[in-house]
Amino acid sequence: MKKLNKITAGFLAVVAFVGFNACSDDDNLIIAAPQGGPELVTPSSGTAIVLSVANEQNVATTLVWNDADYDTQTAVNYDVEIALSGTDFAAPIAGGSTTERFISWTNQQLNDVAIAAGLSPFVAGDLDIRVISSIGTQDAQQQMSDVLTLNITPYTTSLPMIAVPGDHQGWDPATAPRLASSEFGASDYEGYVWLNNEYKFVAPDATGNFAWGNLDWGDDGSFSGVLVDDGESNVPATPGYYLLQVDTENLTYSAAQYTNWGLIGSGTPTGWDSDNDMTYDSASQTFSITVDLTADEIKFRANDGWDWNYGDTGADGRLNPGGDNIAVPEAGNYTVVLDLSNPREYTYTLTLN
Repeated sequence: MKKLNKITAGFLAVVAFVGFNACSDDDNLIIAAPQGGPELVTPSSGTAIVLSVANEQNVATTLVWNDADYDTQTAVNYDVEIALSGTDFAAPIAGGSTTERFISWTNQQLNDVAIAAGLSPFVAGDLDIRVISSIGTQDAQQQMSDVLTLNITPYTTSLPMIAVPGDHQGWDPATAPRLASSEFGASDYEGYVWLNNEYKFVAPDATGNFAWGNLDWGDDGSFSGVLVDDGESNVPATPGYYLLQVDTENLTYSAAQYTNWGLIGSGTPTGWDSDNDMTYDSASQTFSITVDLTADEIKFRANDGWDWNYGDTGADGRLNPGGDNIAVPEAGNYTVVLDLSNPREYTYTLTLN
């Protein structure tokens, strides 16, 4: 019996030695038995949250759960997954990772996730949320929580748009210039487009893609500014730069040709008497001029007249129709750029050479 005891003791010593060395070689080797996944505590399933751009940096909600049980004292990793309800997490969106038992989302963070998951702006929809626990660096011993559902109303700061395909760009809605509405839910669209011959208007599909087969509009055949979406004609245009304005609810459109843009004002060489003509660059879709200016005032106007002009009310670098005169900061030679390529986000720059 003594001899047998020595053999047994020796075997146990070897096992202990091998086990010790294995752990020293791989600190992430943890022998643990999963006992239970994380349990979601708050918020309650079914909670409704209306997100707001006015509160972007404020906390929208905090997800809290009880610890997962691995029957050992070790750090636990938690990964939050979010998905559109009813999809069984087929395409989950990462909602954050932590070793704590909670995670907070600001309005902006939760909004980004909600839009990425497939919710539509300003429309309430359900998102499923779950927490996955694991230990070690290889996501070993994963356990999953139950699913919590939140009713989220997201927002967007992007203005809805329609496309203007035509001869000016090869009749491709996906790459066509855009017109933007005044706000989300509004039916009035506008934007500047260089046109050549014929064009139409195309709406995006439910996923935001522009393609033939979507709803599209053309002229009703009278060429008097009336739109139809069935039996329509292409809208004609002589080559030039146009301000297009469209109302998709009232089915009307207008196309004002503003090909000639100039700089005018007390700060220019010709004062308020006449324009200093700007040159259009099709690559950058901007107008520009290099000119000597004094420390006075300037504005932009179209077609050598005051019917359509831009100033800068608030001196924020954004142009406003009929806005305030723009102050030239100091006398010198400037490159002035007028950028009307982004619908409803018209800007300018004054660069001292």
